[in-house]
Amino acid sequence: MDTPSTPVLATLYWLHMLATVVWIGSLAAINLLVLPASTRTLKLADQLSFISALQKRLEPLAWFCMGVLLVTGMFQMSTSPHYDGFVSVSTQWSLALLIKHGFGVIMVVVSAIQTWEVLPAIQRTLMKKDKASEEELARLQRKELLILRVNLVLSALILGATAFARVS
Repeated sequence: MDTPSTPVLATLYWLHMLATVVWIGSLAAINLLVLPASTRTLKLADQLSFISALQKRLEPLAWFCMGVLLVTGMFQMSTSPHYDGFVSVSTQWSLALLIKHGFGVIMVVVSAIQTWEVLPAIQRTLMKKDKASEEELARLQRKELLILRVNLVLSALILGATAFARVS
């Protein structure tokens, strides 16, 4: 494969960084700003309704960012002089990238659980209105919080693995 021109490669790096900032930034904002504020100011059903509405807007953006990261990351990896095979662990760079990609796969799985299991369960429960028990709402809230926190930690680990790859 021929190496892309400098402007093309620069654009790929820029898109990769932009997708990273948008995805991880939204996770950080939700975890560190939005959830604590909503917990202090809203009733449980209102918190879940708010988070559900927020996630409905963020989910397509997050999945789009994951796609951009996959495509741009593959191009970047294939043009790197350190690249010596998809699952190679022969250098610090390749080991760091393998770890980064492992965390990324886990993050995608966690995001899929959130998108196709937890958020629909929250929406179904909220449609019950007054019939939804506080216990059921609290269980769903804990599940959503856990998923959001796990993804935030995974994103920090991905950034750490990226840092190790960059210094090699």
